[in-house]
Order: sequence, then structure tokens, then C-alpha cells
Amino acid sequence: MAKSSQIGFLIPLKPNLDEDESIPKIPIFEGPNLVGRNNLPLLDKRLSRKHITLTATINGSTDLLVYAKVGDGNRMLQKRRADEINEGEELHKKRVSAVKDESARYSDSVKDDSSCWSSLEGIRDFKVPKEKLPLTFRLLRVKGLPAWANTSSVSIDDIIQGDILIAVLSNYMVDIDWLLPACSTLKKVPNVLVIHGEGDRTVNHMKRNKPANWILHKPPLPISYGTHHSKAMLLVYAQGVRVIIHTANLIYVDWNNKSQGLWMQDFPWKKDQSDHGKGCGFETDLVDYLSALKWPEFKVNLPTHGSFKINPSFFKSFDYSSAAVRLIASVPGYHTGENLNKWGHMKLRNVLQECTFDKEFQKSPLVYQFSSLGSLDDKWMAELASSMSSGLSEDKTPLGLGIPQIIWPTVEDVRCSLEGYAAGNAIPSPQKNVEKELLKKYWAKWKASDTGRCHAMPHIKTYTRYSGQSLAWFLLTSANLSKAAWGALQKNNSQLMIRSYELGVLFLPSVVKRDSGFSCTDRGNTSERKSGSSKDSTAQKTKLVTLSWQGSGNVDSSTEIILLPVPYELPPKPYSSEDVPWSWDRRYSKKDIYGQVWPRHVQLYASLDL
Repeated sequence: MAKSSQIGFLIPLKPNLDEDESIPKIPIFEGPNLVGRNNLPLLDKRLSRKHITLTATINGSTDLLVYAKVGDGNRMLQKRRADEINEGEELHKKRVSAVKDESARYSDSVKDDSSCWSSLEGIRDFKVPKEKLPLTFRLLRVKGLPAWANTSSVSIDDIIQGDILIAVLSNYMVDIDWLLPACSTLKKVPNVLVIHGEGDRTVNHMKRNKPANWILHKPPLPISYGTHHSKAMLLVYAQGVRVIIHTANLIYVDWNNKSQGLWMQDFPWKKDQSDHGKGCGFETDLVDYLSALKWPEFKVNLPTHGSFKINPSFFKSFDYSSAAVRLIASVPGYHTGENLNKWGHMKLRNVLQECTFDKEFQKSPLVYQFSSLGSLDDKWMAELASSMSSGLSEDKTPLGLGIPQIIWPTVEDVRCSLEGYAAGNAIPSPQKNVEKELLKKYWAKWKASDTGRCHAMPHIKTYTRYSGQSLAWFLLTSANLSKAAWGALQKNNSQLMIRSYELGVLFLPSVVKRDSGFSCTDRGNTSERKSGSSKDSTAQKTKLVTLSWQGSGNVDSSTEIILLPVPYELPPKPYSSEDVPWSWDRRYSKKDIYGQVWPRHVQLYASLDL
């Protein structure tokens, strides 16, 4: 039986009647709705799985009537106009913007947190001109933070916008019941391909509830324990294609409550559509990666460009010569020969080996920051560090091995976060992996003062090599710290075994071409720029720095400084003897800021039956 249409939400409230954002809103559909332990974060057995039946009907065109049934009793719970439901979101935004001192929100539960709301607040000044946005990345907007902390941050409807002809959405988790209301533009896209990593139960739910024009595809996983984990979007317009690489699952909490990163760049159609020969490195890497996904080819007729088969080769139709990043991808398999350096950490090694870096990065440290930890050993840690330490100094000597630090939230970080212990559900590493003796020397604290995200737990994944506040390179990726994601060398280093699909973008301080800021959605001259080199293109050396960079007299005046909103502080502070790294399968009896203990139920999908 098909599900009835959604007509509203139940919004969880705190005692002061502010929205409780640690708990997802519950969608209300026309007809009977069951509310109970299956969709509320309470494990109390006194709350049954079908505790309340809400029967909702539309009265006329605008009135919403909701009745509740508890046991045998019926009574009207509330009567409100349907348009007030939409107004609730606006009221919430006004309340959030009125918060001037966010630290007061946690004063009762976080005693030593004043540094998280320091005078640095570097992201206040992170205001990048549109034409330079592809040179950096942005953080996703987090609800409940002061306005300054969301400077230049984005939400899902900031990037999925305009008259999209084809959308390819790649992700691990997809909550279709949240996604469609959250991004209404998607409902108008005539062709949508969703490449996902979901299990059978969620897939069946998506098949029942997806729009008719959506195609679902789960890429092949030839090696056990692998996942399709890449998070990306390809949006095709009449003007070109928008490529988006990010770190968030397509679920509510990932786009509202966590520290996440996103990069995007728009590219025009090629002048000569018959030119599908060898493209630039970005094009080659993108098409090779898409080819590994094996999605079912489908045909479309684009009003402005004619009929196309939508397969990986279709994406050779665009001019990527202005790409500001390199792609670093992983695909499952046993990679040998010329494919050995094509994927995973060997791809990163191969790209870095071709780069020359300032001498300040000789033997400089590395940072690994991620949200899930695999089962690691000393041999593999040395293997990964060797790849991430690749590159040459200006005198053509190797940079030398960097000592890594692992930025990982402590139990206290999770307990006092915006979501309380619920945030730990998205940091899914077991005690047996986290508490290995070999990792103790690597642990460093999650501290995010400059971006105001100390309490927004990281789902972002980043890897970098730094000296002070300067960055040799910076990788924003879906890849966690695991052999499954990065690959492990086998057979005397002649074979790389990878289990999962991953995708990331590598920022390098190289000489890049500057074009006129092409956009697929801006109305004006920039969206009409032709492909190929333009007369006003210039080449300029760039230097990558954090938001805390104070400038230096040693930097050449012709060098362009690229600010990257690295959400954590550099250098990271090592754990103290009191700090305990988060493990999601341990019990924590000290209550979080919502009075909860761990483990607790965490609802990630909006639907009542998932």
C-alpha cells in the first residue's frame, strides 16, 4: 500500500519551548501515524513502540487537524493552519540569530570551554569572492551556532539550485523522506540518478517512495566488508556541469548538526563536442572513477544540446581545464601494474611526488582527521605516512617523513556536544580499534575555536601537512582512517587492495589558471563564458593557509594567499592523561547536556518505518 502524502512535522521541544535539535523532527502523514519507542530517543520500556496514534487530516485547503489516541481515549491534540508549520522553521532561525553569546548555552555542563568561543573567530573574515570559491572549500551550516560561526557556510539548497537537467547524487546513506522536503529543487529535476551504499530495507523504502524519474544504483562491491562511501553530486545545466565533493550523508543530522566540508566548481560545455580525446588530469580522474561505478546507462534529451546517453563518457562533454583541485579516489579491487598508482593512498603518493613545496615543509608534521577508525597496525601506519610525506623540496630533495597526529573527539567532547551522546553514533569506532596501544602516541584534541565548531562533532574528513599556519597541501575527502578506504599494499608492494569507494579533492599550492569565474546558475556574463582559455585568464602562484595565518614578510607579493577554513586548530594539542578517546561501544553513565546516558537510541532517518 502506498504511503500517504506528508503534511507536517512533530517538532521536539525543550522545556523553554525552543526546538530540541538533538532529536529529528517526526514527519506526519495524512491518516494514522504511530509514535513511540521506534522513533523517539528513549529506551524506557514504559514507552511502547506504538505509544500514540496520531491521525492527521487536511480540513479544506489550509487547516491541519491532528488527533491523538493513547490507549482507548481519543481527543483533539491541536488545530493549526498548515502554513504555520512552514513558519516554524523561520521562527527557529530568528531565535538562533538572536543568540549573542553561545557559550552561555553550555555554562551548566561545560566548565572549561571558554577557549571555544575565543576572540579569534577567524571564520568571521572568511568571505571569498565567487570567482575564487573553487580555490577553497566551505563548511556546512550548523544550527544552533552564533551567526559569525556560519560565515560563508552553506546548506543543501545553496548548492542544489537553478534549472538542473540531470542530477547524479552519490552517497552512502540516503534519507529520501528528509531529502525531498529539504531540497525542493530536486523534485523539479527531470533526470535523477542516486548512487548509494544502502542496505536492502532502506532501498526497498526508497523504491516505494522515490519520484518515478529517479534511478537507484548500488555499485558493485567485489571484496567483502566494503562500502560505497563517496559523497558527491554532479549537476548538469544548460550552461555546464557543477561538480560537488563533500563529506555529509544525505540525512538530517549530517546537514544540520555536524562539522562538514564541501567543495564545488562549475565547468562549461566544451566548444567542440566531438573532442572526447585525452583531457586534463581532473577529467581523466573523474571519468575513470565514474566508470568504476557501473551505473545503468540511460538516455535523455536535453532541450539545449540534444540527445545523450548518460554514462561516464558523457562527462567528457565539459571543459575542466580550469579545475582548481585534483581528485583522489578509491575503488574496490586488487590494483596492480599501471593501476597501482591510480587509487587510494598510492594515488595521493603519485600526485604529491610530482609537486615541489616550500622548504618550510621539510619533515613537517601530518594531520589525520576523520570520523571512523579501522583496525590498524604499525606496518600500515608507516605505509600511509610514507605516501602522505611524498613530495620534493625546492632543492629537489624529498621532504622527508612527517610525524602524524590523529585528531579525534574525546568522550567529553561528545558528551558536551550540540547533540550530546547522540553525536557519538556518527563516530562509529569500536573500543578494540580505538584503544590499541600503538595509537596512544598519535591522539590529539578536536578544538575548533576559529570556526566556532568545538561542539559540532566532526563528520568531516581531512588530511594535511602543515608548518605553523601554512599548509603544504590539504585533502577534503570521504575516506576515514582505514585500510578499506585507503588501500593496503600486498605482494611485496606490487598490489594495492581496496574494499570501498571513496572520493576527495586535493588542494595544492601550484600555479593555477584564473578564469572569469564561470557559473552555471548566475545570470550574467559569467554564465556565458565560452570554454577554453580566455584572454583575461592569468597564472599565479598560490599559498595555502589556515584562518589563523597572520601573514609573513617572506611571501612574495605576487603570491595569492588561499584561505582554507580548516575547522580545527593547528598545531593540534596532544591528549592529556585525563582525555579518553571516544568509542561507540562503551557505556558512559555520566549524563550529557540533555540528561541522557550512552548507549541510547538515535534516529537517523525521518521515516517512521526505518
